[in-house]
Amino acid sequence: MVASFDERIMQRALELAALGRHTTPPNPSVGCVVTQGERIVGEGWHRKWGEPHAEPLALQAAGAEAKGSTVYVTLEPHSYQSRTPPCTDALIRAGVRRVVIGVLDANPKVSGDGVRQLQAAGIDVQVGVLAEAARELNLGFEKRMTTGLPRVIVKCAISLDGRIALANGESKWITGAAARADVQRLRSRMSAVMTGVGTVLADDPQLNVRDPAIEMLGRQPLRVVLDSKLRMPPTAAMLKLPGTTLVFTGPASPMTNAAAVTGELQRAGAEVRLADLGADGRSDLNFVLQELGRRLCNDVLIEAGPTLVGQVLSQGLADEIVAYVAPVLLGPQARAMADLPALQALDGAQRYTMHSVEPVGEDVRLILRPRA
Repeated sequence: MVASFDERIMQRALELAALGRHTTPPNPSVGCVVTQGERIVGEGWHRKWGEPHAEPLALQAAGAEAKGSTVYVTLEPHSYQSRTPPCTDALIRAGVRRVVIGVLDANPKVSGDGVRQLQAAGIDVQVGVLAEAARELNLGFEKRMTTGLPRVIVKCAISLDGRIALANGESKWITGAAARADVQRLRSRMSAVMTGVGTVLADDPQLNVRDPAIEMLGRQPLRVVLDSKLRMPPTAAMLKLPGTTLVFTGPASPMTNAAAVTGELQRAGAEVRLADLGADGRSDLNFVLQELGRRLCNDVLIEAGPTLVGQVLSQGLADEIVAYVAPVLLGPQARAMADLPALQALDGAQRYTMHSVEPVGEDVRLILRPRA
């Protein structure tokens, strides 16, 4: 099926929007194209939070040709004064004739209002061109806007038999170099990367973005450690890196020197936050996610051992699983990707749909989402 002109230009706007995925959070990624007839006369994308949005940049590029033009934008134009002026005002002042929108903005301050403002000014508005692709760009932003919680993605590197490490803990490397580079790109799109203190003690991970092409953009995700008993060592590698490490801990036991340990961690650069604990004595994940939502985190990547991954999955908190599967077998004594409660019947199994399957070097990347 041949794509219409509207679809072809919206596809270009989506490509532009994707250029900002590493730098726009907590804002959404947005692309915009201005056309006269079948000519593109201006393009723009939102590059960084606090900087001009896609629409004014594209209108500026179009110059005088913006008057009477058709504008394609992946997300409903922003319609209120924030860190930047309303994009609806810019479109109206430019005298555009028609605005084609991928998807409505999930932000309740905007949703539908941007369209109403444009229509009230006599501009023809069409919504829903390549809507699903436009929505995919900003699933974390959409979830935070509608629920106050970030989107949760579980990442794992596993063998064909679903194992993440040998019984002795050895795991470097189950997957190949191409898969590990892909993880760097995945991390770079995250607002936060979360792990448990057990993983810190066992592996001393950095949880940062180490791709030079992405590092130069200057943004690192928030590093989050769940540590209900305050075992986080102040010498941890991640505390020596640029960016913020947030440690969630529980109420101090009278037998511990929590104040001294907290002080050591803070001097080492960590932020320590008291969290509610669940019945199992571990950090309450809903409390943690609500706090990350308040901190404007759109997407949280879980990179952890089987205990935390099992908690996330068994509580139904994962919006997506990204599994890098290596063509290797590790055997039944190796460590499983998740500690899950035993099932008595298959009806109780968690089931997922395959969103995508792609080779990455010698491995395969599966993106899985819970069945509705």
